[in-house]
Amino acid sequence: MVHTSHAGNIGSAARAMKTMGLSDLVLVQPKEFPSEQATTLSSGATDILEQATVVETLEQAIADCDFVVGASARSRNLPWPLVNPREMASKALALPENAKIAMVVGRERSGLTNEELARCHMHVNIPANPDYSSLNVASAVQVLCYELRMSAVASANEPKPTWGVEWDQPLAKASQLEGLFEHWQQVLTHIEFLDPNNPRHLMTKLRRLILRAQPDEVEANILRGMLSHVDKKLGRR
Repeated sequence: MVHTSHAGNIGSAARAMKTMGLSDLVLVQPKEFPSEQATTLSSGATDILEQATVVETLEQAIADCDFVVGASARSRNLPWPLVNPREMASKALALPENAKIAMVVGRERSGLTNEELARCHMHVNIPANPDYSSLNVASAVQVLCYELRMSAVASANEPKPTWGVEWDQPLAKASQLEGLFEHWQQVLTHIEFLDPNNPRHLMTKLRRLILRAQPDEVEANILRGMLSHVDKKLGRR
């Protein structure tokens, strides 16, 4: 949960998570936490609140995650992979079994920023009533958690979907990909392919490309190694 302003929503989200069997709550700069109101509205899910992690940035929150889904209630000028909650749950369960998945929800009034959404592999949108689509953030958490649980229950007695083939390497974590993006930007700037004063959407589109591909750790290291070799040839290292 990112920049949650009402502590009660944190408590309600914790309750929603526990009823659906989820337990790992990470809070990015909540306005008030710990909070008596959060404890009250958690209705007994105090263990989720007590174990919650508080961090300063979304980058810290998702650093060790392999797959990140951002909740978005609005369209973007730059298209991004977009699914509904049921599709999101199906895709999540099809990932390698040890993959760590993050669902990111934003501020009560404005949701996630474009920059925050650009850190996500895909976006999830709850198809609410178009005439009244104002969904409380804790209610959104409940819907997402419910779909994950229902998908897990439905597939409990079925063979787990394979992710392409039985993958031989873990997926690249968000922190590894962020390092790749930063290195890429430095190299492109140095060879004057990227103009820092007029970047357009170049880095955002490259980010979208890599996140859509979901590279594993070895593949990300190959890309990083290529950039390091370019640096060496340019005499930068």
